[in-house]
Amino acid sequence: MSQSITESDSNHRHLEKMSVLNLLTNINKEDHSVPVAIEKCLGHIEALVLAIVPKMKAGGRLFYIGAGTSGRLGIVDASECPPTFGVAHDVVIGIIAGGDGAIRKAVEFAEDDDSQAIKDLQKYGLTKNDVCIGIAASGRTPYVIGGLRDCRALGMITGSITCNPGSKVAAQADFPVEVIVGPEFLTGSTRMKAGTAQKLVLNMISTAVMIQLGHVEDNKMVDMQLSNEKLVERGTKLIMSNSTLDYSAAEKLLKETGSVRLALLKLNN
Repeated sequence: MSQSITESDSNHRHLEKMSVLNLLTNINKEDHSVPVAIEKCLGHIEALVLAIVPKMKAGGRLFYIGAGTSGRLGIVDASECPPTFGVAHDVVIGIIAGGDGAIRKAVEFAEDDDSQAIKDLQKYGLTKNDVCIGIAASGRTPYVIGGLRDCRALGMITGSITCNPGSKVAAQADFPVEVIVGPEFLTGSTRMKAGTAQKLVLNMISTAVMIQLGHVEDNKMVDMQLSNEKLVERGTKLIMSNSTLDYSAAEKLLKETGSVRLALLKLNN
């Protein structure tokens, strides 16, 4: 049985007696350990990204599965990929135990069914080019364990993001990432350091994958969706920085072409 560091007692006692400033200071001190723990995992994160990229180049998709906070974090990362990188909404997909209703309200015992994840995944018509990453701070969530197990049985590559060493979730992952951040400030509240670690790792994975897939030029989001005025302004200024156009002309070209990438291509041809 794996050691449950995420459930171990906090390094801090009598939280209710601390001043607000002491509470915030101690939480912040604990949070400092997160990037240090992630740094130790960079090689494992690299291996996972390098496994994902060729699968997605071959038409595969990236799935995140999780329960509770972990499931919500996967959905957040997946939902940000279309506006940031211009990919379709079915390229990176987040799935949470209990269905979309569980995003806002916990669904009792949804995470305890180890056969449900594959049912949820199969609605998308899985192929061997798809990749599934299981997210579970504890590393023992049945929904995630079963989902990764069943994906592997289908010949899919699997990855995981956990915060306990040697977990059952990691055992079902071809490319496990174990970010050991230690006990939480509030004992067992894995929405804190563990959740922060998972969010940062997800950011790293999706951003690195999308860059490798060609959705970034230099350090700019050339494929971003122009879904609001802020992004139109950002795109306009990006075109200006790569041309001699003034704001009005750059904005007009952007709206004509519908994307920063197409606008820059038109300028260079």
